[in-house]
Amino acid sequence: MHPHLTLPIARTLNDFCVWLDGTALSQVIQSQAWIVPTVQSIHILAFALVVASALMINLRLTGIFARDQSLDRISARFLPFIWWPMLVLLATGAIMIIGEPARALKNPVFQVKVLLVIAAVVATCIFQRMRRNPALGDPTHGPRAAPRVIAAISMALWVSIIFAGRWIAYA
Repeated sequence: MHPHLTLPIARTLNDFCVWLDGTALSQVIQSQAWIVPTVQSIHILAFALVVASALMINLRLTGIFARDQSLDRISARFLPFIWWPMLVLLATGAIMIIGEPARALKNPVFQVKVLLVIAAVVATCIFQRMRRNPALGDPTHGPRAAPRVIAAISMALWVSIIFAGRWIAYA
């Protein structure tokens, strides 16, 4: 396709990727064989911590785990292991993007992953605001459908992020 016929957004994204790829930081990341595997390993470990913590909260929501403890107590225990590693994920993700901007930013699977992450963060924020409601996740306070739906949506988002993250390499 002729360069003048491309969409302005695509052209701008391509120009940004070319510029970012040419920066000194990108060149260092690309030239040092240990940086990308190390950063990817840290990214995966931080993500495992996030997903494991979300799983514990979701299992409590469904009544499978720690039914003898309040949802607020379980959330207070595990939410920090969602939010703090998110900062690590942001930093390591940025390093990987800087190292290979076109591979990430122009990849539709990466774009889907970013949208899923945003949705998961929004869902976690909504849950965090709702968690102090004693009826949420407490079987003695009525039907259990809402907590199960919340848990199912949360886990579907996190599992989808895992698949999208792996699929980036193949798209």
